[in-house]
Amino acid sequence: MRLGWLDALRGWAALVVALHHASFYYVPELRAQMVGWFDPGRYGVLLFFLVSGYIVPVSLERHGDVRRFWIGRFFRIYPLLAVACAVPVALAVSGLREMRAGLGDYDPVVAVLAHVTMLQDVLAVPNAINVLWTLSYEMAFYLVVVALFVVKGGRRPGAVAGVCVVAALVAGGVLPVALFSRTAGIGVVVLGTAVLLAAAVGLAMYGRGAVRIAGGVAGGVVAVLLVALNSRIGAWEGFVILAVMFTGTVVYRAEHGQMGRRAAAGTMLAVLAGVVAAGLWHAQVSVPEEQVAGFRVYWTGSVLLAAGSFAGVWLLRERRFPRWWTGLGTISFSVYLVHHVLLMLSGRFLGTSGRDEVHRLVVFVVVLLAVSWVTYRWVEAPAQRFGRALGARGLKPPA
Repeated sequence: MRLGWLDALRGWAALVVALHHASFYYVPELRAQMVGWFDPGRYGVLLFFLVSGYIVPVSLERHGDVRRFWIGRFFRIYPLLAVACAVPVALAVSGLREMRAGLGDYDPVVAVLAHVTMLQDVLAVPNAINVLWTLSYEMAFYLVVVALFVVKGGRRPGAVAGVCVVAALVAGGVLPVALFSRTAGIGVVVLGTAVLLAAAVGLAMYGRGAVRIAGGVAGGVVAVLLVALNSRIGAWEGFVILAVMFTGTVVYRAEHGQMGRRAAAGTMLAVLAGVVAAGLWHAQVSVPEEQVAGFRVYWTGSVLLAAGSFAGVWLLRERRFPRWWTGLGTISFSVYLVHHVLLMLSGRFLGTSGRDEVHRLVVFVVVLLAVSWVTYRWVEAPAQRFGRALGARGLKPPA
């Protein structure tokens, strides 16, 4: 299966997000003109979510083994995540920079444990690095996908996407934000989630029969409850993200004859319309009044452009993409995590002028790509190889 087009999308999405955040530092005037109608950051992460939705469930089904799936995900994400998070922590400990706004007010054990679950954004704990919020929804998606896999429900992504869109439209605007954390306390919720996830993932990986199913389903239930009732960004947007990801799965099913083309096309159009409508509808309650009109414009523009970009590159999937482009996709996770760390260091030690400085933006991109190649070469790639080897050994359940 040729996946160069997915690498192309990953690389483009990561670079767009990096440029979006860099624009605050290096081209603020240009950014101010653009964000009135288009949000590059939102566009980029929506592309990432579509790509994850397309490939992640297939990865699980291809291996047919929850253990290999979780081992692969762990070594794909956590080593680089740990390295990236170590930089702001080191700066804070050395007194060179304060922790991200709000994070310093939390018990360090609670903050670390929340980030270990990778669900910190739905646990009411500020992200150590701004871009980590998307990983919380990636983790929620993984948990739901595993739940569907163990009950053999993964072949109906269209139905799941539809339910998520309906939830975003109907319930998203009325469900409370951070309900569990506000009522039970953040520390209690973080600890409880960590224990539940450890048990759920452990049972799904090493259990048999009904025990394995119970573990997988429990993880999915925890994820859905946190997205619905404890999300920082609001339930409607959390459900929209899940709907977008399962729409990516719909594309895969239709492409490989596992779903009717007409049914898939109808589902995708309905989800697209629902996602746009959810943003337009809930903007009035989730966005300050003076920003509602602007949000509706760039929400719609970002969603439609993300869908169009994914569709356009998918139509070209049989073409051979340039190696530099697919290579950018290979290091896309490093680009995504490292760029914010570099901006943090640049802001601390080099400062900003408040004017457009395109030459500094160009230098930043060159440095970012070089550092990302290094972190991929020496952190990501070795960890992934080790994870594949570990998963291939077929870890046996303990006696």
